[in-house]
Amino acid sequence: MLDPTGTTPPARRAAFVLGLLPDGWSVGALAIAALVLAPILSVIWIAFHPVENIWPHLSATVLPRYLGNTLVLMAGVAVLTGAVGTGAAWLVAMHRFPGVRLLDHALLFPLAIPAYVGAYALADFFDYSGAVQTGLRDLMGWQSARDYWFPEVRSRWAAVLVLSAALYPYVYLLARAAFREQSGASYEVARALGTGPFGLFRRVGLPLARPAIAAGVALAMMETVADFGTVEHFGVQTLTTGIFSVWLTGGNAGGAAQIASVVLGLILLLLALERAGRRNARYHRMSRGGRPIVRSQLRGLRGWLATVACLLPFTMGFLLPVGVMLSHALKKPEAWTSPGLLRALGNTLTVGGTAAVLTVAAAVFLVYGVRLSRRGLPRLVLPLTLLGYAAPGAVLALGFLVPLAALDHRVADAVLALSGTDPGLLLTGTAAALVLAYMVRFFGVAQGAVDSAFGRISPSLPMAARSLGRGAGGTLRAVYLPLMRGSVATALLVVFVDCVKELPATLLLRPFNYDTLATRAHEQASLERLGDAAPAALLVMLVGLAAVALLARSNRAE
Repeated sequence: MLDPTGTTPPARRAAFVLGLLPDGWSVGALAIAALVLAPILSVIWIAFHPVENIWPHLSATVLPRYLGNTLVLMAGVAVLTGAVGTGAAWLVAMHRFPGVRLLDHALLFPLAIPAYVGAYALADFFDYSGAVQTGLRDLMGWQSARDYWFPEVRSRWAAVLVLSAALYPYVYLLARAAFREQSGASYEVARALGTGPFGLFRRVGLPLARPAIAAGVALAMMETVADFGTVEHFGVQTLTTGIFSVWLTGGNAGGAAQIASVVLGLILLLLALERAGRRNARYHRMSRGGRPIVRSQLRGLRGWLATVACLLPFTMGFLLPVGVMLSHALKKPEAWTSPGLLRALGNTLTVGGTAAVLTVAAAVFLVYGVRLSRRGLPRLVLPLTLLGYAAPGAVLALGFLVPLAALDHRVADAVLALSGTDPGLLLTGTAAALVLAYMVRFFGVAQGAVDSAFGRISPSLPMAARSLGRGAGGTLRAVYLPLMRGSVATALLVVFVDCVKELPATLLLRPFNYDTLATRAHEQASLERLGDAAPAALLVMLVGLAAVALLARSNRAE
């Protein structure tokens, strides 16, 4: 507003200028978002500007095989996880049968088992020298493999089975919640019209739960694309193993980035299809007072068949890996005191704990900064930071290592020129790169939990704090953090567990002779030394069980 002389009052002019300047929260939020997006953009840049373009060679030779195997695995996992997760969720949510209360939570336990540990267990149990084939030879009197036929264990079908057993809880968890949130009135109407049990599932339950099932299947498929340990153990060449092969064996980072770009394209396609599938699906309960679903009692043979149907995925996804690893650990107790295991445990706690704390702290800063900012750019980049969780660890490792190595060399050259001392590699030669990769990989997990926690706090509370003279930082410390304590602790635990289980990024970015529990289990299992791999695998599973127990508690039925 102008004064009578036609000039802007100085106070208002200063306020206007200050309003155009970015505040510290917005700048910090944008910096964190840039860190999360940097490796993905780096991969795309390297793919389009390779030192040696081998794309024609890749597309004419190995790429069709990599892509074909990946698509077959994705399709197989989608079908199995969708069928098993949805079927188990329907049985648990809609019926009563023997053991349903225990199975309700036990079906989540495979989330604690990394798929590569399940691969080690399945191969050990069903291979020629495993318990199954050995027992069959002893029972039938067979002398060698020429006397009988047995399916090939190290194959694509085995990889599909293992991945599905480890990933079906994604579908089960979302489908179970969707079934339980439906109104019992729709089922009562369907029964009154003569619809049978299968018709209730096909015509009422499944259509209403379709968006949740699609989201769970999409998550399982994304984890399948990202998997390395399982397919590598079974000898299945996929896009992820291709990144390792072209980069580490062939020494061509540009070719690896080009394969990584195909992986990113698949991930983005899955995200787009999942969102498109849910775009026109809007199912709402008409009122808060809708009648809850009354679970029907399955008696006799039908009840026990339901129990067996739910026990099968739990056995394959949890009991088999735990049982095989426990048997090997008991046969070789000295492996528990191995210096290599103790070092791997210490390294895992160090990098995983550091990454979890930094990731959750950065998520709190980013979400709070975006909420404070009145500018559109921070709000625009907030959803993009979720791409880090969708990107496989091998892709992020490639996007980090190449630019970090170049930066390290420039810094080392500058220090050498100024001081005459070569400092060596400051980032890529230490665990710092590993922590950064973990932060980017699992930032979406922390951001989702933190954003949800912020949304549950009434706006009147921080407004009251600001009216009493608290600044933005003081309001965060005095109001938000105490009320978000439980959600922040959950985010810390989940991110830590994901860091402990992460294998591809750890294999690519860890310093020389720096093992974590995941890499130790992988290396020992690759050498067929399951007795040495078992303690590390069991410790990884134990950490995962803590998160699953918390998840089961938070999702306990009312």
